[in-house]
Amino acid sequence: MTESFIPYGHQLIGEDDIQAVVEVLRSPYLTTGPKVEAFEKAVCEYVRSPYGVAVSSGTAALHAAMAAARFAPGDEILIPTMSFLATANAALYVGAKPVFVDSEKHGFNLDLTDAEKKITSRTKGIVPVHFSGQPVNIEAVQALAKRHSLTVIEDAAHALGAVSNGRPIGGLSDMTIFSFHPVKHITTGEGGMVMTSNEALAKRLRQFRHHGIDVDVIQRDTQQRWRYDMTGLGYNYRLTDIQCALGISQLRKSEEFLKRREAIAAAYDKAFTHAPFLERPPRGRTSDRHAWHLYIVRLKAETSGLSRDEAFEHLRSQGIGVHVHYRPIHLHPYYAALGWRPGDCPQAEATFSAALTLPIHPSMTDAMVQRVITAVERLPDALIVKNPVS
Repeated sequence: MTESFIPYGHQLIGEDDIQAVVEVLRSPYLTTGPKVEAFEKAVCEYVRSPYGVAVSSGTAALHAAMAAARFAPGDEILIPTMSFLATANAALYVGAKPVFVDSEKHGFNLDLTDAEKKITSRTKGIVPVHFSGQPVNIEAVQALAKRHSLTVIEDAAHALGAVSNGRPIGGLSDMTIFSFHPVKHITTGEGGMVMTSNEALAKRLRQFRHHGIDVDVIQRDTQQRWRYDMTGLGYNYRLTDIQCALGISQLRKSEEFLKRREAIAAAYDKAFTHAPFLERPPRGRTSDRHAWHLYIVRLKAETSGLSRDEAFEHLRSQGIGVHVHYRPIHLHPYYAALGWRPGDCPQAEATFSAALTLPIHPSMTDAMVQRVITAVERLPDALIVKNPVS
């Protein structure tokens, strides 16, 4: 490769972020200190949610939400198969059974018709995923949940800053989780948060992240007491003050980051409007705001003869860090051993077989964006040369 590699996602760290971390390193608290509450408050204000509980990862956030919802062995949880493994794994962590839901025919989000077909007397919850940052129709999800008395946990790991029908995602359902991994909209290195409007759930979440203990370190120091009680089983899922300082600094730039993602998506849209060999990502309602965590095209193999895997290999060889999001969860060997089979979610499987994620992140320059566009536009010719017709 003669040019630098362009990853599909990447953090953007500035001197202000570095200084925020340095200040904490010089402070009395490296963890369980004031920056944790300050970060929680900042995210709550950003997404208009009364409570936010910071944890060590997006996966920890999913686990904590499942536990706070009191899902238990024998319960069934509706999970989109088009998601990262953690969405389903978290149900297993509490002993519940993931029941996989297919995708929409022309999108990546869950198909609510398929979801309702799979509801049984054991179904206790549904976890809609705002895939790639495109909002799910949350009003429709909540209507289904109300009809069947289900707890709604939104997996918004891709969707910080997204808007559903004019309302920020994060304060709309029983609980919503965010991820702050480096490829997400803002980063704390690793980290996550659970949002809720329910004070009792917030209390359970805080205890769950701290070994099931009823009071934290700052509360004990403030009250001049040594005693604490473990009232339930919890984990060490705390997020440090170091990470929260980075998160506070990053959050101040969230709108800037989002606008850059939107600009890149718009450039791709314009460039690929008339490309006969691919399908651009679907659009939501005009009242929604797509957060553009991922920009996923689908190659039209049936009309172009282009193989997704060949396109992946070729673009990677050109320094374009394309990726695939995701292999449907039910197709992984672990879940196959639990009884799931190819054909159980046919639309998700078809979408996956054609999907290719293009680089999109705020550290991309206009020149990088143009490199991606040019490489994608040249795909048909490049692959014909590679595989000449005999």
